[in-house]
Amino acid sequence: MIGVIIGTNRNNSLSRKVGLYYQKLLQSLGAESQIIDLAELPEDFAFSALYHNSGKNEAFNKFQTIVDATQKFVFIVPEYNGSFPGVLKTFLDGLRYPDSFNYKKAALVGISSGMQGNAVGLGHLNDILSYMGTDVLGLRMKLGSIRSHFDGEEFTFEVYRNFLTRQAKQLIEF
Repeated sequence: MIGVIIGTNRNNSLSRKVGLYYQKLLQSLGAESQIIDLAELPEDFAFSALYHNSGKNEAFNKFQTIVDATQKFVFIVPEYNGSFPGVLKTFLDGLRYPDSFNYKKAALVGISSGMQGNAVGLGHLNDILSYMGTDVLGLRMKLGSIRSHFDGEEFTFEVYRNFLTRQAKQLIEF
């Protein structure tokens, strides 16, 4: 089972649509996956599930259970202010440390309206995941000018389609 983490809590986000595309891609390659959508996090989880409240928020604990049962992940990460959304960092901080992502594997997909495809944000996330003991796949997808190359369901740019397929195959074998 591969967890497809939607790295924003924005409802009906483009990140979710890219995540659904990736899930279909994984299915076409014979891999099972599950969407882990941060838009479904409890609204107050930063206060009710972290620090002295760790383990006390049952809605957040469901996310912990899914992460515990999953060995591979793909992070779909939009660019927010030159990095990745704070909700993703808070989500990672709320998970049990150090074992939630220790010895697990991850692939990174950055999306942005700009040309760089959230390259800087993926670098930041890679550093955090490495600190958490996660093995990160070397092929990081940086999908720039996303609205010009993705219609909400399919990638119209063949280069992106080909590289996403390559990355998904590598993640399955990783």
